[in-house]
Amino acid sequence: MKDSVAVIGGGLIGISWSALFVAYGWNVLLFEPMADARGSIPSRVDELRKQVTALSPDLVDSGSLTCTQTLAEALEGCVWIQENAPEKVPLKRKLYADIEATAPRDVTIASSTSSLVWSDLSAEMANPSRLITAHPFNPPHLMPLVELFGIDSERLDAAADFYRSVGRHPVRMKREAVGHIANRLSSALWREAVNMVSKGIADVSDIDEALVYGPGLRWSVIGAHMAYHLGGGPGGITHYLAHLGPSQEKRWQDLGSPSLDTATRQKLVNGIELEARGRSIADLEVQRDEALISVQRALQGKRL
Repeated sequence: MKDSVAVIGGGLIGISWSALFVAYGWNVLLFEPMADARGSIPSRVDELRKQVTALSPDLVDSGSLTCTQTLAEALEGCVWIQENAPEKVPLKRKLYADIEATAPRDVTIASSTSSLVWSDLSAEMANPSRLITAHPFNPPHLMPLVELFGIDSERLDAAADFYRSVGRHPVRMKREAVGHIANRLSSALWREAVNMVSKGIADVSDIDEALVYGPGLRWSVIGAHMAYHLGGGPGGITHYLAHLGPSQEKRWQDLGSPSLDTATRQKLVNGIELEARGRSIADLEVQRDEALISVQRALQGKRL
């Protein structure tokens, strides 16, 4: 029998992780505490698994999915634990205590937390070194990024190898931070996007289009630092900082710190309704996922 991966939590992230693991040949034991939610999980996982194989057609050795009735069943004999419980520290601490009491000794517990920090999560663990934060970008079965943090360097090395083996791109944080790396970057950009809506600089749809057809397109192949390095011409970032650094600082000083007050929230809601043009969340998700597959196909082997 193949080794098994325990996936704890059958929400959007847990289902997405499960589809990825199954597509890459792992047997997944998924525990979802809400019994009435378990019935739809297999079909949802299989639907997302098909997206993974569409992106990576060489994957032919699919694993299996089993929805367990108890946490202990999911943990029995597992070699990896991917935790996807709601973002509540007391709930996760209780869950880790149950895992430590039940799971095979020293198996890594990888938390998909999007904003909570390792020190808060691990505070009550008997062996905190076995916990790592492994934040994926949503949806993890299509988005390669996984952000890692923990205190055991060998465990982090092994985690990076594990995620690479299922087609992910791990990055490692030097110290913990709320929101990790990518969500901090996303939050900084969205703060200014909200500020521009609040101040009437541009509409929601035009701001989104400016990002998609401008920086977003460039960022899909190079990061922010490298973009400015190339923006400096033959002199690179040294030239850019010397000659255009002051203009950058001027832009920083003009950036806003908006409040999500009632008026601003309504502007955002109204703007999204116009941009969505009547499309449902499900329709928008399908269009997003199809586009993500197409973009990654184009980018395979071409990133700088």
